[in-house]
Amino acid sequence: MAMQGNDVLTVGAGPTGLMLAGELALAGVDVAIIERRASQDLAGSRAGGLHSRTIEVLDQRGIADRFLSEGQVMQNAGFAATHLDISDFPTRHNYVLGLWQSHIERILAGWVAELAVPIYRGREVTGFAQHDTGVDVELSDGGSLRTKYLVGCDGGRSLIRKTAGIGFPGWDPTTSNLIAEVEMTGKPEWGIHRNAFGIHSFGRAEYEIRNGEVVYLDRGPVRVMVSEQHVGATTEPTLRDLSEALTAVCGTDYGTHSPTWISRFTDMTRQAASYRNGRVLLAGDAAHVHAPDGGQGLNTGVQDAVNLGWKLAQVAKGTSPETLLDTYHAERHAVAARVLRITMAAVALRRPDERTKALRETMSELLGIDQPRRRFGAMLTALDIHYDLGEGHELLGHRVPDLDLVTADGPQRVFALLHDARPVLLNLGESDGFDIAPWADRVRSVDARYDGAWELPALGAVTAPTAVLIRPDGHAAWVGDGHHMGLADALTTWFGSPAAEVSS
Repeated sequence: MAMQGNDVLTVGAGPTGLMLAGELALAGVDVAIIERRASQDLAGSRAGGLHSRTIEVLDQRGIADRFLSEGQVMQNAGFAATHLDISDFPTRHNYVLGLWQSHIERILAGWVAELAVPIYRGREVTGFAQHDTGVDVELSDGGSLRTKYLVGCDGGRSLIRKTAGIGFPGWDPTTSNLIAEVEMTGKPEWGIHRNAFGIHSFGRAEYEIRNGEVVYLDRGPVRVMVSEQHVGATTEPTLRDLSEALTAVCGTDYGTHSPTWISRFTDMTRQAASYRNGRVLLAGDAAHVHAPDGGQGLNTGVQDAVNLGWKLAQVAKGTSPETLLDTYHAERHAVAARVLRITMAAVALRRPDERTKALRETMSELLGIDQPRRRFGAMLTALDIHYDLGEGHELLGHRVPDLDLVTADGPQRVFALLHDARPVLLNLGESDGFDIAPWADRVRSVDARYDGAWELPALGAVTAPTAVLIRPDGHAAWVGDGHHMGLADALTTWFGSPAAEVSS
């Protein structure tokens, strides 16, 4: 069956695909999701945790509280077994939120449902063909769809990436781990352990945080992670694989039985050579895979979606030229390349030999010094991300902090101005405001006052601007310092030609 055309089709209803669909729907774009799973239920909990910047982008859309009400707040970010205290960071969300991916997806899916985005479940994309005006997409049920743009949010083995012919260069795995949720008759020692074979850990799937400490409950399945001796198996892992790996590392498999799920992860590290081929784009694991150290993957994917969503919406609606999509690759490829580098370093630091142990301890000492702690903490939480938008004010290209503003309508937070995913020109000066009439249908103008210092993670204090043009993703596209110079250019670059020109 052929379904009606959409402006955008996203493939995959994981965190990245759901976030992207939500962003597009907020922008008034006709978007649909194709998902091979029959329901949102996730076998296994996969990733767990949202970093500061991810919580901030959810806060920018007014939905952070949905996640905070279910998660566990932890004050540390982690790099290669070193905990970095981020409680003094200048953000409302100076913590990591412990929350399993299954919950993150469920909450995002609820938001997307409120935005009336259709999800075609139990279907897979089997192929597609691009042409001048769109993409024809073939589905596993024999049906087909036509869309203007196709986005692959379909994971590390992405069919969309392969079919688009986009290369996926990188490094083959050096380590392999099994992670599972199982019943056990024996009683392992809870926590994370190291020996000559590598790292292994045991914990109850059910736990509470009491006074900042994890307290496992005395019931329910056990969550296991164990290193495998041999790298290279690409088959679906079995209970026997898990039992053999545990026996090799611990001398016993603790009577492991009745697995809820078992999965294998490696430190394979690859990145798409390009995030775009014509009308086909990639986001999340389809664009970058790496070891799960530091919980970077899910967070990077959600932030990919928030960078891409508003740009793709403007292009799909004809407000902006297709060249705007090139800024998605330019900005986000560099971010993920850095994630790949720090996860590779973290994997190298968890090797079990004595020399690596010495290096790990040396790194811990280094990260105990204030400046490295701040720098790495800001990097791991993605609070320091800076898009290169050229010369200018030190805030340019950085996230705009969530200041408490005073407006004519009363107190207001910066992030609250971004709930509808529209750009905002924030006028903080004494001037009579700005004439942005030609963009008034696209850009909201807000006059406000803020008294106090501006402080950014990693950067520290920055000069208070008199005006900021804030992109829907929360980054500063233009910064005024008592002048209007360059504002019209920035508005045109990011939000399309002025209205008079569009209609001519």
